[in-house]
Amino acid sequence: MPSVGEPLIKLANVTKVFYTDEVETHALSGIHLDIKKGEYVSIAGPSGCGKSTLLSIVGLLDSPTDGTYILNSKAVQGLDFSERARIRNQEIGFIFQSFNLIGDLNVYENVELPLTYRSMSSPERKKRVQEALEKVGMAHRMRHYPSQLSGGQQQRVAVARALAGSPSILLADEPTGNLDSRNGEAVMDLLQQLHREGATICMVTHDPRFAKHADRQIHLFDGKVVEEIEGARQTAEMV
Repeated sequence: MPSVGEPLIKLANVTKVFYTDEVETHALSGIHLDIKKGEYVSIAGPSGCGKSTLLSIVGLLDSPTDGTYILNSKAVQGLDFSERARIRNQEIGFIFQSFNLIGDLNVYENVELPLTYRSMSSPERKKRVQEALEKVGMAHRMRHYPSQLSGGQQQRVAVARALAGSPSILLADEPTGNLDSRNGEAVMDLLQQLHREGATICMVTHDPRFAKHADRQIHLFDGKVVEEIEGARQTAEMV
């Protein structure tokens, strides 16, 4: 774990360039970002500004072209595939816009699946799955399949799957994007409750109503951080 005063996540001068047909696309340019343990950060900006690319790098689904990424006091930008996969499984919980539940598995099995890749006993897995489902109010649906659930219920199961591994940080990529306003509000209320209980959350959202739920709002434009807002108070001016 990071020492006192040290951020859980630290990105320093992170750049991401995509090369296709001799064309360079600079998705991220010189990103500096610290996220403290227990903080709730939202990342917002127009389509194509680099939000999802940034979240993919934080989640070790992609690597920066240049720059430094420190997670839990360890440099992770140059790790090999297997080590990155191990850290993702143990340190990071993902909540996706499209839920990413497996249709052939019931709710219990969907939440348990990531835990099966750890050296964890069956009783411990069962305990974690039940606790996570109870936390999101879906324990009574554990034998149902995704097709038998509403969109809001599926997203709650996805949150439980992310929580079951006790990750250092929850990464939410447009978690309300496929939900109606009522279910979207319910999922945001759930994330707020998890944050109050100590969860560290980094969320990408296009909805300014939901971005305001965070302790700190990061605004991207053309792959750069152009504005930072803490609560309702602006702390950095447009650059």
